[in-house]
Amino acid sequence: MAKVMLRDNGEGKILFYVAKKDMEEIIESLEFDTDEQWGGNVNLTNGDVWYIKPGPKSLPAEIDAKIVSRGDA
Repeated sequence: MAKVMLRDNGEGKILFYVAKKDMEEIIESLEFDTDEQWGGNVNLTNGDVWYIKPGPKSLPAEIDAKIVSRGDA
């Protein structure tokens, strides 16, 4: 699991930042994308897929996320 920061970039996109990797990407799509249930498998612009436990959408946030697959693999 990794600590991830999520925040709105002001253009309607959500930034996904992993400090330990100094990686910042934009979330392209989510498995669940409503205010009540948000998260699941998250696809990033670099091709990575991460898992965020679904829950209410609340940004900005620091959450635990798990890598499912890497875009370069």
